[in-house]
Amino acid sequence: MQIKPVEGRSVPDPARGDLLPKEGRNVDKNSYWLRRLAAGDVTQVSASSAEKAVVAANKKGGE
Repeated sequence: MQIKPVEGRSVPDPARGDLLPKEGRNVDKNSYWLRRLAAGDVTQVSASSAEKAVVAANKKGGE
């Protein structure tokens, strides 16, 4: 499932050992991420929204 952190939150990704990036990432649908969703730490995004965020982030980095 594609998720991203809620504005102002830093959310650890235990599978990767880093923080979930602002633009989000695709993660396994498991109890950890479902708890983060229920707690309001992350929000689930549609694939098209996530793709737009990645494209925008790539454009920023290339300027």
